[in-house]
Formats: sequence, C-alpha cells, structure tokens
Amino acid sequence: MTKNILKILKEKGIVLTSYERISLFRFLSLYLISVFVLLSIIGYLFFENNRASMKSATKFEMMYQARDIASKIVMKAMKTDKKSLQTFNKTKFLKNIKHCRFEVGYYDVHHQAIYTEIEKIRHFDKNFFIKNKKCYTVTEDLSQHLGVKYIVLKENDLVESLKDLRIKIIGYLVFSFILMGIVGYFLGRLFLQPVREQIESLDKFISDTTHELNTPISAILMTIQSLKNIESKKLKRLEISAKRLSMMYGSLTYRLEGGVAPIDTLSLSRIIKERVNFSKELIESKRLETHLALEESNVKMPKDSLDRLIDNLISNAIKYSDVGDSIYISLHNNILEVKDTGIGIEDEIQADIFRRYYRANDERGGFGIGLNIVLSICKKYKIKLDLESTKGEGSLFRLTFPTIKV
Repeated sequence: MTKNILKILKEKGIVLTSYERISLFRFLSLYLISVFVLLSIIGYLFFENNRASMKSATKFEMMYQARDIASKIVMKAMKTDKKSLQTFNKTKFLKNIKHCRFEVGYYDVHHQAIYTEIEKIRHFDKNFFIKNKKCYTVTEDLSQHLGVKYIVLKENDLVESLKDLRIKIIGYLVFSFILMGIVGYFLGRLFLQPVREQIESLDKFISDTTHELNTPISAILMTIQSLKNIESKKLKRLEISAKRLSMMYGSLTYRLEGGVAPIDTLSLSRIIKERVNFSKELIESKRLETHLALEESNVKMPKDSLDRLIDNLISNAIKYSDVGDSIYISLHNNILEVKDTGIGIEDEIQADIFRRYYRANDERGGFGIGLNIVLSICKKYKIKLDLESTKGEGSLFRLTFPTIKV
C-alpha cells in the first residue's frame, strides 16, 4: 500500500530522501501495527458481542416455536377423545403443525422418534446446545400429550450467518486499516516537513558558501604552482591546505549540485593512481605508508563520480589514521578494497557513518558528507558496498563493481 502511495507521489514530483523514507517507514510500521492491534481487538469484541446476541436470539426464537408447537399438541390432545384417538393419524398431525423455519422431531419417553426431520439425537437433557455447527433446542412435555415427551428443533442457518458477519467485519477492518494507513502516511510527511525545510536551508547555505570558495581556492592552487624561492616546507604546507580545501569543495559541490553526467568506460586502476597521487601531500603530512596492489579493471560511470568516490574513500582513510599508520588499496576481479590501520569504528555506529552530516569523531573534522557521497554513488551505479571495522584496529571498505558486459 505504502509503495503505491510512494509511486504516485514520485510521479507528482514529490520524492523523499532515503533517510526520510526510512524514518517514514519506521513511523508507519509502528503506527500500522498499533492500528492493526486496536482494530483487531475492536473487531473481535464486536464479533463476539454480535455472536452472543445472534445465539441468544436464535435460542429464544427456537424455544418460542417449540412452546407454540407444544401448545398445539396439548390443545389437540384435549379435544380428541379416546375413541377418536384410535383412528387419529398422529404422524400426519405432527408433520403439519410445524409453521417455522426449523427442522422438528417428536420423541416418546424412551427417546424413540414418533416423527422427525432430524438425524439421530443423543442429548435430551439439555434445553439448548450446539453440535456440528447446528443449534438444537429440547422441550420436554411432562404430561406426554399424544405420546410426545420431547420436542426437538434444529436450526441450520446460524453458522452461515456468523460466517457472513465475520466476512463483513473483516472487510470493514481492512478498509479502515487502509484508510488509517493513508492518514498515517500523510501525518508522517507532515511531521517530516520541518526537518526537510531545515535540511534544505542547510544545503542552500553550504551551496552559497561553496560558490564563494571556488574562486579563492583556484587562485591559491595556481599561485602555488608559480611560487619560486620559497622554503619547501612552507610550499608543501600551502599545497596540502589548498588540496584539502579543493577536495572539500569537490565533495560539497558534487553532493549539492547533482545533475546528469555522461557515462564513460574508465580504467579504475588508472583513476586510483591519479587520486592517490593527488592526495600524496596529505598522505605524506601524516607519514602514512601506502600499499597499492592494482589489477587492470574497467568500469562504466561518469569520471567526476568515480573521482569523488575514490577521493572520499582515501580522504576517510587519511582522516581516521594516526601518524605512521598504513593504507592498503587493492583491486582484484572488480573488487576494490581500501583498508587503513587507524582508529576503527564501533559496531553500534557503523550503520550511522553513511548518514548525511553524521560525524563519528568530532576531533577529526569534516562535514559528515564524504561517506554519504560514497553510499549514494554506490547505490546509483549498483556498486555493492561492505564495511569491516574493529575499534582500535582500523577499517576496510570493500566495493564490488558490476562487470561490464561485452
């Protein structure tokens, strides 16, 4: 049901982010479970109340009809003398006095049928009982007029009536559940609206800020290349800072601008080497050891997206590694692994690190969007993403790229 609603909203241009969908589905799940339990209790109580009422009404009607038949037998017995009784067709009379919808049976003191429309009856000591989904009433005539000791009535429609009632109740409950689900969905969207507005405001602020940063970052990089007769340490420090700003700018603009880029067939190993070389100064600034084991492998995706993907994985490995740690990058059978020996990630927050604006460690800096970009690119281009991490031992990100069909 909710999937159909999402499809309709998407056609209308109303698209939820992945985290809004997760929050909405969680809300709807709890809401619908609560509604289901409540409606089930109401439906059960309503059915039981009506079942008891219908059973009581049926019992009353059957006992009333049995007493009416009994009174007719008594009247006939009082009007018929002993001489006439010898030629009296008792069976025909008993057959014709029934004017109700129930099957009837007349039995003597020994429980033998005088005339009956009912199969064999074994219980004559209960005035009302249900057997094999049929209702029975037993009325006893102590005076045994016309030799009739017991009058038994059988009802066949109560079970079917209860079945129809059950179907109607289930139908109303399903309709109510769907209606409450639709209401719950729009309530959830209403509650998410303030969050959406805050995120959009933050995105707009970051977008405006990054546009202002573009010009000075480009100017700094160009100036560094033209500088001469400057101490190598100072020049290297400037280049590291400028590249760090450039990588931040690239991630922010990629996350916020989006758009459709042309898809190319790219050499993954070549791109990895380029991005490692681009981050060389950042790696050297923390005296990290890099180990590359790359096989030739091609992928189909926009170059900018692949650059952002590799940059953010390398940047994350650098950021969460300590001085003197190592980074291992391997590529084999279209599987890219980026491993560091840094601080690692606690098990309880591993699912959260891909969340937008989430920062696992405030001391290490960043905007909390790098791994969110990695996740969004992987989803978009059907790249399987796995994470293995142990606190204090480091992390390994494994990306399995789809095989290019020849």
